[in-house]
Amino acid sequence: MHNRRARIARRAGRVVVYLILLAATLICIFPFLWMVSTAFKTMAEVYRIPPTFIPRKPTLENFSKGWAYADFTTFTKNTVFVALTATVGTVISSSLVGYGFARFRSRLSGLLETVLLGTMILPVQITLIPQYLLFNKLGWIDTYWPLIVPSWLGGGAFNIFLFIQFFKTLPKELDEAATIDGANSFQVYTQIMLPAVRPVLLAVTVMSLVYHWRDFFLPLVYLNSMNKYTISIGLQFFQSAYGNVRIGMMMAVSLLALVPVLVIFALAQRYFIQGIKLSGLKG
Repeated sequence: MHNRRARIARRAGRVVVYLILLAATLICIFPFLWMVSTAFKTMAEVYRIPPTFIPRKPTLENFSKGWAYADFTTFTKNTVFVALTATVGTVISSSLVGYGFARFRSRLSGLLETVLLGTMILPVQITLIPQYLLFNKLGWIDTYWPLIVPSWLGGGAFNIFLFIQFFKTLPKELDEAATIDGANSFQVYTQIMLPAVRPVLLAVTVMSLVYHWRDFFLPLVYLNSMNKYTISIGLQFFQSAYGNVRIGMMMAVSLLALVPVLVIFALAQRYFIQGIKLSGLKG
């Protein structure tokens, strides 16, 4: 009897937990669902009181007109260029640095790793002014260089940390066997190590693509010309110029800008989670 009551109590507890999680999930995704709904509404229905959640007369005009109101084709091309070049740099440079930390040890390795990880707690405002002064001195303001070059110079402390942790899980016998066969350190890195850390490569690729696709702050700081705007700055421009009166169009172009991120994460979700999980197995 006591065991039966305990089972019932556990089941009731799980049901309560699931209901709480379901309610929290609905609260979190409701703004997104409202954005999707508004994107398909006519202007009259957007301003209807009381508001409706499901469009009575769904329309696709908001997508075509909203895209044409601002030069979103150019904004998208700019964003694709920045995101791809920065992501390639992030993956290459962070994996190289992570490989160096994991396989080439010295007396200062521990100190250097500590300093590297310590940079993750620095607010962006601390490094922004020195970086801006440097890029201004180099003549890089209103160019894509400030958005791309830093990704090729390490790729970020967190990404390096993921690679270090994963490389440390690989037995050094792999390196030794390849060295005996005549491979040098770079060949070991490219032909042995990189194929073995594929989950982390995909995880870092996804994180970098998503970050650079939605990055708003750095393009806002460094880009001045409209023909160089990324899609995040383009959305802000559209919102400032038309968003208060053309809400349906604003929601439509925002949804279009969000679709690539959702597709990338949906396709690579399994590898992303696997890469993050395996990187923390061994320190």
